[in-house]
Amino acid sequence: MAMALAVASARSNDGTPRFNVIGVDLPTPAGRSKIDGINSGNLPIASTDAKLLSAFQTAQATGNLIATADPAAYEIADVVVVDIHLDLEECNGKPHVDFTGFRAAITELGCRLRPGALVLIETTVPPGTCRKVVAPTLAEALQTRELPADAVLLAHAYERVMPGDQYFDSIVNFWRVYAADSTAAAERCEWFLSQVVNVADYPLTRLGSTVASETAKVLENSYRATTIAFMEEWGRFAEAVGIDLFEVIAAIRRRPTHNNIRQPGFGVGGYCLTKDPLFAAFSAQHLFELPGHSFPFCEQAVATNRDMPLVSLRQVTEQLGGTLQGKHLLLLGISYRQDVGDTRYSPSETFYRAAIAQGAAVTCHDPLVSHWSEIGQDLAAALPAAKGFDAVILAVPHAEYRQQDWLSWLDGQNPLFLDANQVLDNAVLTALKQAGCQVAAIGKGKFQ
Repeated sequence: MAMALAVASARSNDGTPRFNVIGVDLPTPAGRSKIDGINSGNLPIASTDAKLLSAFQTAQATGNLIATADPAAYEIADVVVVDIHLDLEECNGKPHVDFTGFRAAITELGCRLRPGALVLIETTVPPGTCRKVVAPTLAEALQTRELPADAVLLAHAYERVMPGDQYFDSIVNFWRVYAADSTAAAERCEWFLSQVVNVADYPLTRLGSTVASETAKVLENSYRATTIAFMEEWGRFAEAVGIDLFEVIAAIRRRPTHNNIRQPGFGVGGYCLTKDPLFAAFSAQHLFELPGHSFPFCEQAVATNRDMPLVSLRQVTEQLGGTLQGKHLLLLGISYRQDVGDTRYSPSETFYRAAIAQGAAVTCHDPLVSHWSEIGQDLAAALPAAKGFDAVILAVPHAEYRQQDWLSWLDGQNPLFLDANQVLDNAVLTALKQAGCQVAAIGKGKFQ
């Protein structure tokens, strides 16, 4: 959605739109909901980004953004930006990618696009996908129309999206990497991105091949996932010896070479870090036929991050006397990160399911989510009263939770507070302790 709005926002020197944008989605209930939202003037995603909301309103007023489920839209396209979910699953303990739906979409493009059109793959894919999956699929479809394989141009350019209040800027005002396996495709891709991205301040980086560009995206996310996992063992150490790891990290970050050191938290979620590190092993084994090539750091990072919410669950269980049977928990935050309403692969889902399995009743709240589709649960907009809860788990540092007056909210109650994601500062945690609440924090342990 953010890329569609960025393209729709691109303007020529005289202020006129550079592009008319048609968003295409599947005719599923979810797809129809997004299509209807766009066409009726309702942004179909929850966002705290004022620039994104403004871009949507401008596109609506200008009339250069519409949505449809009709693939005939491809027949008039000069550029198609492909952002299709490509899920990774484990099969017999090994990463597996099912390209069926992805191939079907690429085949549709090959059967409909005009010669000279650009197919720009933004989907995060295993390295080698453009060369070994997309290009042959396009060529096969083009052959049915008696067109050469190079009739349609193919390039890869990945986003460095940062959902939240910087969502729009992470598309327009940020560095982009791109590549193609032909000069014509690379030049066309560069031209297109230069119309959308602020290249004067954020120059494009062109790599030597689509495999290199695909690798850059997967490596970026693998690096981030691995460094997050690395901090988990230090979080457990800090809790055991009674130090504040966040204080330690703040001191380390003053060193310029270490200012991006990560920190422990509630868990890793979203569509990228939970799976992208495993794309490398799939690529080596299935696309490049390198069966002996493994990625143990990436695999261990994913496994470590997947278990992070269970660390918080164990903390709560221990603080509540060793059992959750009959306990009532308030889980605050179910999106995968702060200031977004996206619940895909949320660590809160792992926590919720495990707590329920252990006999707890769990009430969930999130200021940006009204329906938790993965659980099939509607959420109340208002924060529930404190009465009846044995524990409050602060899982996501939404602005609303940081600004909440927790002492007033208590209203005489004294539940356990577990700050699982550095949501509250030490002054608030101390005040809760003084008010009679049991207090603990990930990376700090039982708060003194």
